[in-house]
Amino acid sequence: MRLMQRRVHARTAACGAFVLSLAIAFTAARADDKTYVMKLGTATINESQHEWCKRFAAMVEKDSGGRIKGEVYPASQLGAIPREIEGVQFGAIQGYVGPPEFLVGIDERYEVLSAPGLVTDMAHGVRVVGDPELQKLMLGFGNDKGIHGAALFVSQPSSVIARSAIRHTADFKGRKLRVLAADMQQAMIRSLGGSPVAMTLGDVLPALQQGAIDGAVLAMTVDATMHFWDAAKYVTEANQTFIFSMAFLSKKWFDSLPMDLQTIVDADAAKAAAEINPWEVDFFTKQRQTWVEHGEVISLPADEQAEMMKTLVAVGADVAKQKPRLQQAYDAFAAVAKRTK
Repeated sequence: MRLMQRRVHARTAACGAFVLSLAIAFTAARADDKTYVMKLGTATINESQHEWCKRFAAMVEKDSGGRIKGEVYPASQLGAIPREIEGVQFGAIQGYVGPPEFLVGIDERYEVLSAPGLVTDMAHGVRVVGDPELQKLMLGFGNDKGIHGAALFVSQPSSVIARSAIRHTADFKGRKLRVLAADMQQAMIRSLGGSPVAMTLGDVLPALQQGAIDGAVLAMTVDATMHFWDAAKYVTEANQTFIFSMAFLSKKWFDSLPMDLQTIVDADAAKAAAEINPWEVDFFTKQRQTWVEHGEVISLPADEQAEMMKTLVAVGADVAKQKPRLQQAYDAFAAVAKRTK
């Protein structure tokens, strides 16, 4: 009798284990079949950041077999830049693309790419962002603050759009100029005698139109695609700093993905960035010509340009020295820039 009871118990246990394994397998299968929404926001439109979003979303949707559905929202449709960044941190949206300097409140090292004078031209910028050491450094920031770094790609040398022409370094004096909220950019403008005003992109055009600012440190492609010539027609190619873009994903959302989808997302983010680099080089040239047709492009006298850059390189190094973690990032960035020249 007892032997029979033990056999019954054994069969019951085995049956239970089998049912449990089926339930686990069924649950896993359903999890694999789940569709994940990926909302991507950026402040710009019809330029490299928007283009990266479109390509990345299409790649991920294809490679995931439709398990990830990408939605792209340019021109701050998901809110002002700070709101989009917060949305990514807390998982309300899945991605934001923009200059890393906007995230200095999350990690001060994000501003290191604002260091002036380290990147010389577009070709050098492409080599810099392709460096594995720099990618590992930049994409790792913010990991403990809800940010999963996904991609780093080139934008262009910075320029200064102004309501009245800046033809000499002396013309910077007394000007109220919009900058990103990064100490290096603010210190740079102060060293030229100007007054820096930290401002998100969505506020720049009305501020120019109303005369609240005299000009802005911006990207030529943004000036052209957003038709800023209606408010200010002068762009001075001072090339103080180089502008880079990064893609930031919600770590909360990324960690919720099955491992195979995480692999797809990371691989496609890098692939889209690699495609955007040469695309941006060509796009920058075309948009510069568009601006020439609607406004004026100005270069500083060669001697003034050289002297200004010498001063600004020192400014970047001095700002970095004030913060140990930023100093480490600056040294790494400077080494990459030197190695890839």
